[in-house]
Amino acid sequence: MKKGKKLYEGKAKIIYATNDKNLVIQYFKDDATAFNNQKKTTIEGKGVLNNRISEHILSNLSQIGIKNHLIKRLNMREQVIKLVEIIPIEFIVRNVATGSITQRLGIEDGTILKEPLIEYCLKNDKLGDPLISEEHILTFDWATKKEIDKVKKLILRINDFMIGMFRGVGIKLIDFKLEFGRIKIDGKNEIILADEISPDTCRLWDSITDKKLDKDRFRKDLGDLIPAYTEVAKRLGILHEQSNVSAVNVTKLSSIKRRKK
Repeated sequence: MKKGKKLYEGKAKIIYATNDKNLVIQYFKDDATAFNNQKKTTIEGKGVLNNRISEHILSNLSQIGIKNHLIKRLNMREQVIKLVEIIPIEFIVRNVATGSITQRLGIEDGTILKEPLIEYCLKNDKLGDPLISEEHILTFDWATKKEIDKVKKLILRINDFMIGMFRGVGIKLIDFKLEFGRIKIDGKNEIILADEISPDTCRLWDSITDKKLDKDRFRKDLGDLIPAYTEVAKRLGILHEQSNVSAVNVTKLSSIKRRKK
């Protein structure tokens, strides 16, 4: 597959055209950002780990019938994905209260929620991705009621699956962000999951110690996030190839014990 011109560059990924109008190549960058891009740096190897972790999770979601944009992983940093019309909403799924919700509502950090809470944010970096209501979405035609209902059902299935998947490897799924898009499948318009799922987009805590294994390590200056992301990948069983880490050529990884073939 031939990589064409750059179509879009975000904070963590670059999208390139291909010779197939329905497919694009997604490149995972090493850039780390927080607080609406006010804090940023480059962390070598982050994109490689996110590529592998997201591929693993999306592939497993496909196996339980959750349609998503992933076609296949091309190499250490790139995936072939379906070109979709992105719904301009970030869907935040919370199982435990932490981060911005505790600040907004005065909720004690670490409070376990009775049931998953879904919040909506307008996908707009210039505005700081503001929190919005379902009524805003419908009023401004960002999505239809039918689409929102479909997305909420998908979100609850995804959340149930991911809670179980991470619990099985000693990790608590605290919260995460999802995006969805519109695509034609067999001539019919459908809504599919259309974003990465990785420690960049999830809050993941060790089940016993509550150690942060996600981007909060960067947000809160808790230490290098590469060992944490590597730990997530190891627990998920996807660092069994020597090339997974060694090909990154990251000096920060030199002290990490890696599983060999």
